[in-house]
Amino acid sequence: MDNSTHSLAGWAIGQAGLKTTTRKGLAALILAANMPDIDVFFSGFPWEPLETHRGVTHSIFGVAALPPILFVLLLLLDKWQVARGATFKSGLPLHKGWLLTLCYLGALTHPLLDLQTTYAVQLFSPVSGLWYHADSLFIIDVWIWSVLSLAIAWSRKAQAKRREWRTVPQAAIAAVVVYTVFNIGLSDTSKARVMLRAPRADAVFASPQPILSWRRQMSWREDGHYFYAYFSPLGGLGQTRGPIPSNMNDPLVKEARGADRAMRRFLRWSVLPFAWAKRERCAIRVSIGDARYLDPQHGSRLKRDTVLPRPCQDASPAR
Repeated sequence: MDNSTHSLAGWAIGQAGLKTTTRKGLAALILAANMPDIDVFFSGFPWEPLETHRGVTHSIFGVAALPPILFVLLLLLDKWQVARGATFKSGLPLHKGWLLTLCYLGALTHPLLDLQTTYAVQLFSPVSGLWYHADSLFIIDVWIWSVLSLAIAWSRKAQAKRREWRTVPQAAIAAVVVYTVFNIGLSDTSKARVMLRAPRADAVFASPQPILSWRRQMSWREDGHYFYAYFSPLGGLGQTRGPIPSNMNDPLVKEARGADRAMRRFLRWSVLPFAWAKRERCAIRVSIGDARYLDPQHGSRLKRDTVLPRPCQDASPAR
């Protein structure tokens, strides 16, 4: 999920009542909810589990290791503020046990939300590089955005007027959970329909569509080729499109992988990779995409390009 959704999740939990358990409780929830994405700053790190986005920092080991770091940083910040004579608007004491608990709770929401997307999460990195996914939510879900942001805004306004302010965020969190569970069931149903049509498929993904979150773009691999179709609860599984060859054994693709470190990093994440090449005047452009994000016009919405130098050729005459 995007970082706005992660922040809203931590904030909503705080507005549901937990921010009153300790000073800096809300900060702990929001910061911890975003903390696993620290891996984006380690793209060139010489340890693969940390270099991989949604790798070790998003795993059960990362969720266990990262919150104490944030806990210590918040304690140091609070100590520095107290030494400078700061006053705290909340009037709350600092409760170390609750502060650490909220750091863990906020951090736990991050992989749970990311797990819902087709982008997937390495839940057991660095022990295992397998990717896990529930395929229930688009990476930016406008409905979750709307429900949580409106609940938070209402809660803050009610709190400022000294009215009951916890109930609405609690209801919003419950609604998001129900919505997510419903979409997990919808994706499981769509995958079952694909398996009835393509029983030899060895990988199936159901990509929720933006806004129309009940629709799915289905992508699957069968006999080394990729296929896709669209699914909706009322219309069922639509026409199968494909096959699209993977081309991953093409010598040009192997050359591109050897020449481009960023492409190798992309392939560590890509579960359904496929490639295509285009001749340019003085080079061959090799592109690798992922069939989870098939685009009928452009190959893949997520891809990496590498240019392989070649002897120049005159451009073909226009026809």
